[in-house]
Amino acid sequence: MINRYDCPEISQIWNEQNKFETYLKVELALVRALEGIKVPKGTAKTISESAKVDPERIKEIEATTKHDVIAFCTSITENLPEQISKFFHFGCTSSDIIDTATNLQIKDSLALILTQYEALLKALAKRAKETKELPCMGRSHGMNAEPMSFGQKFLGHYAELYRHYLDLKNFYENEITGQFSGAVGNYTLLNTDIEQKAVQDLGLEVEALSSQVIPRDRIAKLVSINALIASAIERLAVEIRHLHHSDIGEVNEGFSKGQKGSSIMPHKKNPVSTENLSGIARVIRSHLLIAHENIPLWHERDISHSSAERMMLPDNLGLVHYALKRMSSTVENLVVHNEKIKNKVLSNFTYLSSYILHLIIEKLDLAREEIYPIVQQAAFESSDASQFIDKVSSNPKLKDLDLSSIKGFNENTIRSLYLGETDNVFERVFKSYPLI
Repeated sequence: MINRYDCPEISQIWNEQNKFETYLKVELALVRALEGIKVPKGTAKTISESAKVDPERIKEIEATTKHDVIAFCTSITENLPEQISKFFHFGCTSSDIIDTATNLQIKDSLALILTQYEALLKALAKRAKETKELPCMGRSHGMNAEPMSFGQKFLGHYAELYRHYLDLKNFYENEITGQFSGAVGNYTLLNTDIEQKAVQDLGLEVEALSSQVIPRDRIAKLVSINALIASAIERLAVEIRHLHHSDIGEVNEGFSKGQKGSSIMPHKKNPVSTENLSGIARVIRSHLLIAHENIPLWHERDISHSSAERMMLPDNLGLVHYALKRMSSTVENLVVHNEKIKNKVLSNFTYLSSYILHLIIEKLDLAREEIYPIVQQAAFESSDASQFIDKVSSNPKLKDLDLSSIKGFNENTIRSLYLGETDNVFERVFKSYPLI
């Protein structure tokens, strides 16, 4: 990961030192499971006390062996007595160690990501509640439609992101597996009881059937969930960017002291964070192709996935953490221009067309096909609410309809008519997706 988007806490999990330390952790779990069966008791303790993880030494050995797991094992066993070293990496194959260690790294990464995820959900819930009573123009096709609760914007993104949070949490708790099944997954020197004990020691679920490698649809599922998270973040980013437009100006990203928006135009406050997150989302989604192409391995097993995953997984998990963290900050510091938002509703009138249309349908014995063109023409030809209502009222077909009360439309009337169910929607969402 380039420094600009690096999350040190995630990178630390995937650096060479920690990778090989995780290999050692996996090897020791296997030795402990073998003790008293095929390995003398106390062997794991002796190895643990003598083993040194030295990435530079591993590189030296790998220059000759051209095999990183053999190089790793040699770097450990060269520091052990012969009667102990022969039990290191006993009965297992390289993928037992690599795949199980990789999944431990994934699990450690997801623990950090889920914590950051919860911060974003809390920020969205807080802003939704703060702006629940604020009427704003709802838009469809980019055009003014009808008033809605501004808080419901935040709430919709909260609900979407919460769904993917549940998917990710379920993956973290139930779908991260380990294996010790040996070459081609046939347990020649090991058995399922030893595997169960070693994998449980590591805090993972046992892969029910491993073919020497853990099936790659599992990683593809994780990357797919992360792609959905990226799309949800981008959907929120795009809405903020639209509301940020000079012509709309309902929100601004927080602008810190000394920040500059343009190299040549000092007046600008650009939506830099949400533009950045749109780009980050594209990179995260690009990993989908890699993850899915890693699924069909030759004769159930090869290492064509290995090189791709060495690059993809740290970047994917690091960028998801980065995106969640940056969006949390963006939401927390978002400036919402309440009065401007309200005034846009109060100064608009076209949204009354739907209300008047249905009012006429209820009050008068006229077909909808007769009423619609009258209301439509009046809306097209009017410049304010009073003129619009007068034009509707003056139509001979509507002479028995009294619309005088609508001219007194104010904020409370708008809130009562268009935001009447907002409380129920909020209650329903938080019942389905409880605050964390």
